[in-house]
Amino acid sequence: LGVFLTCTYTAKEATKKTKKAKLYVPQIDCDVKAGKIINPEFIAKCPPGCQDVKYRVYGTDIYASFSSVCSAAIHSGIIDNTGGKILVQKVAGHSGYRGSFSNGVRSLSLPRWRESFLVSEGKPRKGVTYPSTLEYSSPKITAVKSGNVNVPTGDAVRKEYQTTPVPTPATQMATTTPTPTTTTTDPSTTVPQPTTTPTATRTTAAAAKTGPGLHRIRDMAFRGTSTSASNRNILRHNTGVQRQEPVATFQRAAGSPAHLAMETDSWKHGLSLFDTGFSSKEELNPKPLEPISQGNQNCKVDLSFLMDGSWSIGKRRFQLQKRFLGNVAQALGVGSAGPLMGIVQYGDDPSTEFNLKTYANSKDLRNAIEKIQQKGGLSNVGKALSFVNKNFFLDANGNRGGAPNVVVVMVDGWPTDRVEEASRLARESGINIFFVTVEAAAQSEKQNVIEPNFVDKAVCRTNGFYSINVPSWFSLHKVVQPLVKRVCDTDRLACSKTCLNSADIGFVIDGSSSVGTGNFRTVLQFVANISKEFEISDTDTRIGAVQYTYEQRLEFSFDKHSTKQDVLNAIKRISYWSGGTSTGAAISYASEQLFSKSKPNKRKIMILITDGRSYDDVSMPAMAAHQNGVIAYSIGVAWAAPDELEAIASDPAKEHSFFVDEFDNLYRYVNQLIQNICTEFNSQPRN
Repeated sequence: LGVFLTCTYTAKEATKKTKKAKLYVPQIDCDVKAGKIINPEFIAKCPPGCQDVKYRVYGTDIYASFSSVCSAAIHSGIIDNTGGKILVQKVAGHSGYRGSFSNGVRSLSLPRWRESFLVSEGKPRKGVTYPSTLEYSSPKITAVKSGNVNVPTGDAVRKEYQTTPVPTPATQMATTTPTPTTTTTDPSTTVPQPTTTPTATRTTAAAAKTGPGLHRIRDMAFRGTSTSASNRNILRHNTGVQRQEPVATFQRAAGSPAHLAMETDSWKHGLSLFDTGFSSKEELNPKPLEPISQGNQNCKVDLSFLMDGSWSIGKRRFQLQKRFLGNVAQALGVGSAGPLMGIVQYGDDPSTEFNLKTYANSKDLRNAIEKIQQKGGLSNVGKALSFVNKNFFLDANGNRGGAPNVVVVMVDGWPTDRVEEASRLARESGINIFFVTVEAAAQSEKQNVIEPNFVDKAVCRTNGFYSINVPSWFSLHKVVQPLVKRVCDTDRLACSKTCLNSADIGFVIDGSSSVGTGNFRTVLQFVANISKEFEISDTDTRIGAVQYTYEQRLEFSFDKHSTKQDVLNAIKRISYWSGGTSTGAAISYASEQLFSKSKPNKRKIMILITDGRSYDDVSMPAMAAHQNGVIAYSIGVAWAAPDELEAIASDPAKEHSFFVDEFDNLYRYVNQLIQNICTEFNSQPRN
């Protein structure tokens, strides 16, 4: 009995110790960003008060890694402003992050970032060991939370996020803190992911998903012309409509999704939540059969073809489509310094046939296209566009960043799902969408189309440049050269332009005596904080600045500085002038000295900061600037006159004018200002 009691006591003590170890969760501050924490998966506790605009968040549901972890958790609804425990999982970077307002937090949009993270309820996942202390990429940050953690802010933090490499497995092994086991394929581009217990495999049976009456089938091979003989039975989703045409001399056995093999695909931890519905058969990068070609250097684009593999197209038409893609690959002149091309085939679900870096010359690419097998299924174009937007244009897949992203969608007839929302998100990510439609719906068939005018709702611009309609698969070869010419015309690829890389931004800064030296430095920091959010170069966003009192001074023009660091240094060097306040004259001066020299393809944005009422009229100079295409934002501090701020601002004034009671609160409007600039950009008409 004594031995039994001793064993029981020992077991209880061990259980208590185990429970205590499990209960300890490291605490992080509101301004800690996911990119600064090395651990690929961790549970942490957020403090109260993280629902503040100074803690920036980029994305919705999936967040860029330089977002505040705790503020992202509030935005996603996992915790509220009182704080709490959260589970954070690092995932791969995305080509676009959509901003939104949720749970009192405004998140911003972002074209792309190298690393992302997901936030969920702070409960441990089975089979994963979580660290009791967190590792940070900067030695200046304390590893264990005890009191206040020294987290750097400002420029130092941002620079570290942009330059700190993703940790390799060796880095993880060198630490003394237990972390989840990781496996990486490419440490330079892939975020380490925890190894978890086996996930149930996903089984996709096309026969189970699609049956008679749920998709369109062409029983015969193809019709040559409108008068040639063919038989096409077309069954549309939820319509039951069927049409027949005269029988052709060439016939084939009807393709049936019931004969498809069962497809299994294990979900891989680390993919985004959006990835789990798609199969993937992406190939490894094979050894080139030929030396790597430089390619056509006048056509540097990253190109994805969405290939129609649905049952409606039939086997013969599918072969014609492959021949067309091979001819396009040849005409493009694929190479490392020119265009790169990958292919995604879609049916019920999309899958990558090969990515941008798989083949480096046209010959190998054509050979690979010939080997592609038809998937079958519906024509889910919207699903395919979502897949490409979230999964294709990644650094790990060969995306070069400096080359425009282009998607060409091949469609036989019309899609069986909606494309408008998926297309909008892809365009906002900077993807240029082209459509090549073959054998469009006849007048009698248009009632069966799920989304009328789907092409105009999807393409980058509705001016005809981004869409080609081909009456027959026989004539598809005629559009090879016109299509290649369009996708290579990088000056007209308007969707490569985002809110962060397509503007000339001119700051008009009040340097009057009422501002004072200390507050003037605060204004310059505000200007720098806005500027560094943009992609700055000769061909992207450019920055200029004017300071004014009674007089005006051009601090630097749009063409003076072509890198972000040069711009930030120039802002820092601006010296305080001191004097009166002639805001109207300053607007006229900026219009003449800055915006009259803006590039035609740039959006002209004026951001004016003032702390008092102007000695001269502001309404007429502001009206003249608006008429010349200048989008004006006004920021007033302390004694600034609200009526003048509204007169300076573009319509609607409430979205273009801001007021703060003191200079130290200017930082609160950095996020809001950039969000409004991006929202306005994304709402532009597409004609």
